[in-house]
Amino acid sequence: MSEIKKVCIIDGARIPFCRSGSKYMGLSNKELMSTALKALVKKLSLEGKAVGEVSLGAVSKHAADFSLARECAIESGLSFSTPAFDVQMACGTSLEAAILLGNKIALGQIDCAIAGGVDTNSDVPIEFSKKFSDRLLRLNGAKTMGQKLSVLKGFSPKELLPKLPAVKEARTGKSMGESCEDMAKRWQISRFEQDQLAFESHQKAEAAYQEGFFDDLITPCAGTKKDNIVRGDTSLEKLNKLRTAFDKSANGTLTAGNSSPLSDGASCIFLCSEEYAKENNLKVMAYLTYSQSAAVNYIDDEGLLMAPAYAVPKMLKNAGMTLQDFDFYEIHEAFSAQVLCTLKAWEDEAFCKEKLGLDSALGSIDRAKLNVKGGSVALGHPFAATGTRIVTSLAKMLDQKGSGKGLISICTAGGMGVTAILEK
Repeated sequence: MSEIKKVCIIDGARIPFCRSGSKYMGLSNKELMSTALKALVKKLSLEGKAVGEVSLGAVSKHAADFSLARECAIESGLSFSTPAFDVQMACGTSLEAAILLGNKIALGQIDCAIAGGVDTNSDVPIEFSKKFSDRLLRLNGAKTMGQKLSVLKGFSPKELLPKLPAVKEARTGKSMGESCEDMAKRWQISRFEQDQLAFESHQKAEAAYQEGFFDDLITPCAGTKKDNIVRGDTSLEKLNKLRTAFDKSANGTLTAGNSSPLSDGASCIFLCSEEYAKENNLKVMAYLTYSQSAAVNYIDDEGLLMAPAYAVPKMLKNAGMTLQDFDFYEIHEAFSAQVLCTLKAWEDEAFCKEKLGLDSALGSIDRAKLNVKGGSVALGHPFAATGTRIVTSLAKMLDQKGSGKGLISICTAGGMGVTAILEK
């Protein structure tokens, strides 16, 4: 068996993440993803060249987008000989795509690849009722006028009522916000703690913009150059005044201000082996070294978004590291409460012993190292695009520092989570 190769992160690109229903109304997943891909292809002078593989995904897409990755790869200007495949793992989609491609690079199956993801809630597939869609299929198969009239018999205009997509768990009927509210109560996460983390997320994101951190990572799209969700002028007072969004009783704590907003956007990264990087004079920003996914029983045992709390200790064991060994922590802010529940779980000795099978608690992290360029609450969260947005930013932070380690933790729908380690 050939030697395991190191997986290099060379560069990334994304379009601004924008609040759904704003800048990207009328644009498709293909258009948004292709814009980000074209920027990466141009940045690395890959026009007309073949890449080992491209893997992209979207959580919400139309049936016509069954080959989204392949279509976007062609649209980007890459050679037609570049194979591409779709992948989907809810909010962890593009990180999982990077891991899958990274493993192929490590095994020597390919020498370079592009991973990415896209989502838009401004162009979601809207379905008819099951009764009417079945009627349309039967009508399509009818041969004679008599057969067609028979299919239409009993038709009611009510069948035309659209079925709008909802971000709810099929097995519980709860939205992600409602499920996270349950977690906040279980782990006793206060409204103040959540608002504080949200406030810091906006402050850090605004500071990153002011220092030009995103200048070479974001390509304009639809006339916008900046994420339109960042609120550098927000305050704790403003956040504290917002009404709760999911539990509207006096016990509710999650608001629109301390939750990631519905967002549209796309991001992607270029990965390769060290040999490919040297042959093509490419500067390595960081290396993808370890990864781990996990899943929990979110029906009657664990919180919906708690799987990363299980994935990270498994990954740390494989890497021979402790939770305190990192220079940066990128914990996806689906909700401020989710981040705080995860951190509290790692600090809880009983949880770590009983649930994780450890001898003691994983311990605390240095909060100054957490989401230092802003998180999803401030930057936005186009579901499938968040993973490679995080990978790119973290790789750039490690490159700027010149050395170090970074931890990525992303919770997903379905009670799952995907995590990774980057090193320089």
